[in-house]
Amino acid sequence: MKTPFTIDKTKTAIVVIDLQKGIASQETHPYPAKDVIEKTAQLLKVFRKNNMPVFLVRVSFGSDPRERLNLIADVTWSGGNRQMPSDWAEIVPEMSPETDAIIITKKQWGAFYGTELDLQLRRRKIDTIVLCGIATHLGVESTARFAYEYGYNQIFAEDAMSAMSKEEHEHTVNKILPRLGLVRSTEEILEVLEKE
Repeated sequence: MKTPFTIDKTKTAIVVIDLQKGIASQETHPYPAKDVIEKTAQLLKVFRKNNMPVFLVRVSFGSDPRERLNLIADVTWSGGNRQMPSDWAEIVPEMSPETDAIIITKKQWGAFYGTELDLQLRRRKIDTIVLCGIATHLGVESTARFAYEYGYNQIFAEDAMSAMSKEEHEHTVNKILPRLGLVRSTEEILEVLEKE
């Protein structure tokens, strides 16, 4: 049985992870990136209509490959030291980044470490975040773990996130995120927002 929930519009923000050209152009599962973008755009429309903060997070390594984390690991990120296209870190236009969004630029998976995300949320007296984006098992999960440790309530828009494989997405959604907050569909979140 799902925990009932409400959304206080004065204390809730949406945090969108890595819906940028270089990441959204990749193949994702179980939802194609275009579906994730569409669902996220629906959420953003309602957040903006209610004057609720919108945070768009992107990962950008800069032009110098030495700025990237290149730690020893059995599986490394496929970008390695190659030069990224000039628009790789641009947020997809469907997110309307040029409007009222607060842009957070990170250099690793999670949106909290080494950024001003926590500061910007606390300045706005935000205690709850709706989280979505790509990839479920990397940027979303890493951000969710930090948010949990920082004491934020979290609502995860399950169909507004996706991963590199269905298995990675499902593991995070079924085993990790329910321990950190509430996993709901975009429709369920929008329904609650429309009632409040």
